[in-house]
Amino acid sequence: RGVVGLSGGPISAFYLSLERRLLDYPAHMEGQIWFLPRSLQLTGFQAYKLRVTHLYQLKQHNILASVGEDEEGINPLVKIWNLEKRDGGNPLCTRIFPAIPGTEPTVVSCLTVHENLNFMAIGFTDGSVTLNKGDITRDRHSKTQILHKGNYPVTGLAFRQAGKTTHLFVVTTENVQSYIVSGKDYPRVELDTHGCGLRCSALSDPSQDLQFIVAGDECVYLYQPDERGPCFAFEGHKLIAHWFRGYLVIVSRDRKVSPKSEFTSRDSQSSDKQILNIYDLCNKFIAYSAVFEDVVDVLAEWGSLYVLTRDGRVHALQEKDTQTKLEMLFKKNLFEMAINLAKSQHLDSDGLAQIFMQYGDHLYSKGNHDGAVQQYIRTIGKLEPSYVIRKFLDAQRIHNLTAYLQTLHRQSLANADHTTLLLNCYTKLKDSSKLEEFIKTKSESEVHFDVETAIKVLRQAGYYSHALYLAENHAHHEWYLKIQLEDIKNYQEALRYIGKLPFEQAESNMKRYGKILMHHIPEQTTQLLKGLCTDYRPSLEGRSDREAPGCRANSEEFIPIFANNPRELKAFLEHMSEVQPDSPQGIYDTLLELRLQNWAHEKDPQVKEKLHAEAISLLKSGRFCDVFDKALVLCQMHDFQDGVLYLYEQGKLFQQIMHYHMQHEQYRQVITVCERHGEQDPSLWEQALSYFARKEEDCKEYVAAVLKHIENKNLMPPLLVVQTLAHNSTATLSVIRDYLVQKLQKQSQQIAQDELRVRRYREETTRIRQEIQELKASPKIFQKTKCSICNSALELPSVHFLCGHSFHQHCFESYSESDADCPTCLPENRKVMDMIRAQEQKRDLHDQFQHQLKCSNDSFSVIADYFGRGVFNKLTLLTDPPTARLTSSLEAGLQRDLLVHSRRGT
Repeated sequence: RGVVGLSGGPISAFYLSLERRLLDYPAHMEGQIWFLPRSLQLTGFQAYKLRVTHLYQLKQHNILASVGEDEEGINPLVKIWNLEKRDGGNPLCTRIFPAIPGTEPTVVSCLTVHENLNFMAIGFTDGSVTLNKGDITRDRHSKTQILHKGNYPVTGLAFRQAGKTTHLFVVTTENVQSYIVSGKDYPRVELDTHGCGLRCSALSDPSQDLQFIVAGDECVYLYQPDERGPCFAFEGHKLIAHWFRGYLVIVSRDRKVSPKSEFTSRDSQSSDKQILNIYDLCNKFIAYSAVFEDVVDVLAEWGSLYVLTRDGRVHALQEKDTQTKLEMLFKKNLFEMAINLAKSQHLDSDGLAQIFMQYGDHLYSKGNHDGAVQQYIRTIGKLEPSYVIRKFLDAQRIHNLTAYLQTLHRQSLANADHTTLLLNCYTKLKDSSKLEEFIKTKSESEVHFDVETAIKVLRQAGYYSHALYLAENHAHHEWYLKIQLEDIKNYQEALRYIGKLPFEQAESNMKRYGKILMHHIPEQTTQLLKGLCTDYRPSLEGRSDREAPGCRANSEEFIPIFANNPRELKAFLEHMSEVQPDSPQGIYDTLLELRLQNWAHEKDPQVKEKLHAEAISLLKSGRFCDVFDKALVLCQMHDFQDGVLYLYEQGKLFQQIMHYHMQHEQYRQVITVCERHGEQDPSLWEQALSYFARKEEDCKEYVAAVLKHIENKNLMPPLLVVQTLAHNSTATLSVIRDYLVQKLQKQSQQIAQDELRVRRYREETTRIRQEIQELKASPKIFQKTKCSICNSALELPSVHFLCGHSFHQHCFESYSESDADCPTCLPENRKVMDMIRAQEQKRDLHDQFQHQLKCSNDSFSVIADYFGRGVFNKLTLLTDPPTARLTSSLEAGLQRDLLVHSRRGT
């Protein structure tokens, strides 16, 4: 994978917080294990009789594994200590077993224990590795076997857990390999052919994916269980490698010493000063570097790093906080390093944005505008865009400004002003490809700018095709039509586009742009309006969608569009009246007006006659019943007399018809009007007589015709006729002689009939009065011998009435309806009584009397009829003396006695 080098000086991400000398212990106290708490007060206990060579303390358990010697010779022992339990004041030793691979004793070189307490590996100088599998704290639950044999001393061991798989890394002075120890066969993978010295290997944390680190003299190598990872070139002879909280700690010296010498004699090592370097592999910088004398070991505890030197001193290194690190990086202008550090420390987005801004400002001040804008782009969402925009408003920086604005739009954080500025940048650069890429998004959800603002800017800049694309794809119909009609003047395309719109939008746009379209393409516009007002369906790809439900607009609202196009208006109105009979009334009103105008201005007689017929046909269609006055005014304005007369007739304006013919001295038509409508309005004959009476020319023929009808219908009194004709100086007596003669003859005949009727009524009245007198003064003799019902001889008991009828009692009881009424006279008497009651009921019907008097041709007859009914009796009684009133009352009583007969039984 290549070698990665770290450049630059140390950043001093650590500081020395403690330097303390520990007490020297006497030589006879070897074999003890010492405990150093945070208070740095040493305590210990005797673990081995001779010496302790290796210790391994688990992180998750209070368990300590140690290797030491109890007797001289090569016979190391492994002891497992439970630090939580005590045995006589010392930690409890739970297990002791010899650490010898096979039968040949050898020296232990390294020790490691798995955190789950189920694996422990021991490396030896002869190249062997033993694996204890099972519970390492108990003998009976643990099994020891030789895992590895080799020819080179083992210098490092490390367990790596990945899911359920456990790997063991084994490094010697000459190679690196890994084993899968969680299985049965322990498969091995050789990772590299060079190794490292003692304490020069370590296992990284999850930030470096738990890689195995091997520090060689030339490079530091990182390994996965199945392959080698990256390597870093660090100079110097490596003495100690350690991993601490994401940092690689390396102790090295410049003078190289063979790693094999570590096993021969530690004391032979020179006391040259050693360099402690702490590397941040993620961010690629040296976090700390210092020189120490004769480092014994580097330990990590309590969140700090401790360096133990051979002079008995402990040096504590503490990591500085992130902000302090960043400030140091800022001072050295190491912004990339600061950014990487901030990300590795999981700094929030606001903090990162601040770093990006400072980095951008630094690059901008150095003149690296391309690099600066890239950093400013990373601040989008946190930094106010105007801060960046102001820096790049110069025409020479327009490319950088465009890049920033593009990213701002892609993140949907741009406002209308940003969109305007970006589009202006494109147009200034004349970069049509970028402009098309910006506006031609695939879907509405991918649009990162205000479409309407973009349309305005593109239109203003003259990019009409791009503006049309946006308007059409984002349904800004008004802008599309405005550009087509006002800028491009493509009226055909605008009309086609309207035909594709939904009904509501097509209707509104035709109302707005209909006049412009009608002026330039009248025929096509008229066709679209016809469809819009009858059965509109949006056209799709040049064809109408016949499956969609049709809609229709109010055709009356589109009439003003045809203001200067009468020919198209006529075609439109006629189409609407034929296809849609229930069109609004304004359609028919306008069509009538248009036809009347054409008729009035036409010079060709044949065409004029045709237009005349069309206008009359329209008037007779019945569409002007509710707007009679409007149609009449139109006909009068255009002097369309036939239409006026027709409307007069339809409106039953007979007087106006009569006056029209009188004004035009159309005598025959006057007579015709009287004949046709005289039954409905009898006064027409009177007006005709008055009209002809005022004429000085000879109108005897028409006067005679009028007089004949007046005589037949008895419309006027003769005296009034004579007075009317007296106004005509040419009318002689011969004109009305026949009328007067016939009238006098009829009156003479009527007088004779009336005198005969009066004489008969008088005789009848005298006879009745005599009968009444006889009934009052003379006895009544009943001489009937037969029953008036059965014509049988009368037998007692019988019933007699004053009227002269006699009945058997049983016949009378069987047929009579009332004991006081004669069965024979009852029908006739009932008629008379009904007439009397009817007259009495009609006495107060004054309104009816007035109406009949007004409407009747013979008023005298009406008055005489009501006199006979007694309507005026009350007036007469008020002027009569009391005696006359009494006499009248007695006579009325006698009349009732004649009609109502009393019953007498024998």
